[in-house]
Amino acid sequence: FLNIFFRNLFTRKQSARFEKQNDVRWKLFGKVPLGENLQKDPKKIQKEYEEKTGRAQRPLSPKQNVRKNLDFEPLSTTALILEDRPANLPAKPAEEAQKHRQQYEEMVVQAKKREIKEAQKRKKQLEERCKLEDSIGNAVLTWNNEILPNWETMCCSRKVRELWWQGIPPSVRGKVWSLAIGNELNITHELYDICLARAKEKWRSLSTGGPEVECEDAGFSAADREASLELIKLDISRTFPSLCIFQQGGPYHDTLHSILGAYTCYRPDVGYVQGMSFIAAVLILNLDTADAFIAFSNLLNKPCQMAFFRVDHGLMLTYFAAFEVFFEENLPKLFAHFKKNNLTPDIYLIDWIFTLYSKSLPLDLACRVWDVFCRDGEEFLFRTALGILKLFEDILTKMDFIHIAQFLTKLPEDLPSEEFFTSIAAIQMQSRNKKWAQILAALQKDNREMEKGSPSLKR
Repeated sequence: FLNIFFRNLFTRKQSARFEKQNDVRWKLFGKVPLGENLQKDPKKIQKEYEEKTGRAQRPLSPKQNVRKNLDFEPLSTTALILEDRPANLPAKPAEEAQKHRQQYEEMVVQAKKREIKEAQKRKKQLEERCKLEDSIGNAVLTWNNEILPNWETMCCSRKVRELWWQGIPPSVRGKVWSLAIGNELNITHELYDICLARAKEKWRSLSTGGPEVECEDAGFSAADREASLELIKLDISRTFPSLCIFQQGGPYHDTLHSILGAYTCYRPDVGYVQGMSFIAAVLILNLDTADAFIAFSNLLNKPCQMAFFRVDHGLMLTYFAAFEVFFEENLPKLFAHFKKNNLTPDIYLIDWIFTLYSKSLPLDLACRVWDVFCRDGEEFLFRTALGILKLFEDILTKMDFIHIAQFLTKLPEDLPSEEFFTSIAAIQMQSRNKKWAQILAALQKDNREMEKGSPSLKR
């Protein structure tokens, strides 16, 4: 009997406990009857909440439903100024509530203005990009259909020179450069293959410590050739590092290595000089390998490049002297400031000339400089230098020697192309009715006379 009594008592208590648990459920902020919550419609709960907080709203129209996709609303904690204070604090005075409403509306207006301004800016950029693409497309047709087929008769026309100044479209840039640079050395694809094969044989011989390879550079020691080979490897890794295409494992690493190696066999008297890797890299980006080698060899054979890469000090000083004639003519104030600070042209010009600005300027801007350099020759390299100095004249006149040298060694990366070329266009390459070639020839003549012991002639 006692067993039955206690079993019934235990069952009633356990049943009562389960009923109590079924009636009450725990939620995040307290206990609510689960059954009641399940019976209520969500819309009814929302309505009760709005009535309780005094924030009942009319149904949104279809137009308002998509408002957040079409309009701008600032999502910020500043919007909390519109919220009512907690129930345990005094309500906002009407004046304060109105003030907060005005502040919020002002913030919304300002945010909308910023959004509209940004949208207009993006629209303008898109229009400019489309306009540029259309311009490039039209230029490509002109170059391919009119100019390139009739190169000899049209390359010097006024129309072509104007198109040239605006920049050659990338798709035809390589063809134009090849034609403009020319092939006075008569290098063929077969000759490139021969030079490359010799270079590879040298590399194998040097890496295995075998006998020296006999070729036309027999007068150069194995140590010199090995040093040149090591310098090429080192410089390739430092060529346009941000592009990551010429470094070890990159798609153009072997191509660049091949062209530079082949050139050391083709011109052992010149060998490899720092700066060459940048010139070869730019050509590789625009031409096939063999054509890039042909353009590279002919480009380095030009008088100015040969003077610098063979380190002909006398001729280099002549180029610097000619540059200073036009520097003083165009920018007398800055010229005097440089003289006062003993800042000579070799400090900044050597790096610019050795790499044809491909290391100093953004790549797209450097290619535009190359475009006009192929049209005008070495004169444009020095005109570009004066254009850079003119563009930053106001800044440079306030600097001392160290800061000028640092600035010109590492130019700003965000140079605006149109402003840059406008500055170059403002440079006059004429001094006392004499052009660049005449000034340079007169200075060279003076140097020859001085070397012979004759009195210097007046420039």
